[in-house]
Amino acid sequence: MPTLLWSILKISDHPVYQFNLQTHNYRLTCSQLPLAVYREIAAHLQQVKGVSVRLITQTSQEFSYYTSQIEAMSLNFVPDLSEGDRQRVAQILDYYAQNHGNWEIAATG
Repeated sequence: MPTLLWSILKISDHPVYQFNLQTHNYRLTCSQLPLAVYREIAAHLQQVKGVSVRLITQTSQEFSYYTSQIEAMSLNFVPDLSEGDRQRVAQILDYYAQNHGNWEIAATG
């Protein structure tokens, strides 16, 4: 079972994502997020220098209109990503969480 390495701080009613400084690879999921929104998020995250994103295609054999075509998003940071850039990543993820539901985030290495 993957270890969750993010925390949620309550600031009004919105979660704020904070990433462990020792971990550079994460797997993010939001089960009902549409493909186009995953692509939009990936584009925004890749604008942050030192961040790369890969969308992982759904592997389920069962089709459902209520399940995303994307199983997860792989998010990778360079080891020396600045605190400001980490905060920017967290802000981007928070924006989409407010509109589409909270992320499930697990470290992958």
